[in-house]
Amino acid sequence: MSDTQNRCLLYNEEVIPYLEAWKWQKKLQGQRVQNPDLDDALILLEHPPVYTLGKAANSEFIKFDIDKNTYEVHRIERGGEVTYHCPGQLVGYPILNLARHRQDLHWYLRQLEEVIIRVLAVYKLQGKRIPSLTGVWLEGRKVAAIGIKVSRWITMHGFSFNVCPDMEGFERIVPCGIADKPVSSLSEWVPSITCAEVRVHVARCFAEVFGLKLIEQSLNNIHQR
Repeated sequence: MSDTQNRCLLYNEEVIPYLEAWKWQKKLQGQRVQNPDLDDALILLEHPPVYTLGKAANSEFIKFDIDKNTYEVHRIERGGEVTYHCPGQLVGYPILNLARHRQDLHWYLRQLEEVIIRVLAVYKLQGKRIPSLTGVWLEGRKVAAIGIKVSRWITMHGFSFNVCPDMEGFERIVPCGIADKPVSSLSEWVPSITCAEVRVHVARCFAEVFGLKLIEQSLNNIHQR
């Protein structure tokens, strides 16, 4: 990569509780809203089992009683409907200043899809978009979901990529509110796949798509700023 490229701080983490990662995202975004000159950032991690709903999500897409359940559920400020996170699903939270890239949310969503499509191409698989829907599909099955929140052109939230998760948790919801298209994971096509392997490709493809130079960091550094 050229030294003239914008820097992006890469926080490559393991399994992090959802609310903890949400707090980190908001802190990183808030810092960049206050100081747009700060470097872009990308958090890659996995979550313990958790359901999240976008700010306008329809609770009818949840098949269990939210008030009488043992599952962790959070309504958050991203767009989109209900989704499920768990270990084996790689989640990416880009904190980007779109003023450096393009101030166009549709473009940004397509770029996030492009990252996943390029990762799938590493395995000689053809990821596809479906017009009017957001996400990435393989042979008609959704393998990556996307939901974002942008404040003063600084992004948060992002994408979740089903690499090798236990898919049972998806049976308790209508994922992303799409009842007629099943969800699946990369492991259906590449049985031995791991998130550790896919992380490397996601980071590289993200850097390529957005023209960024990745700088490894630790989330612990966030508390020191």
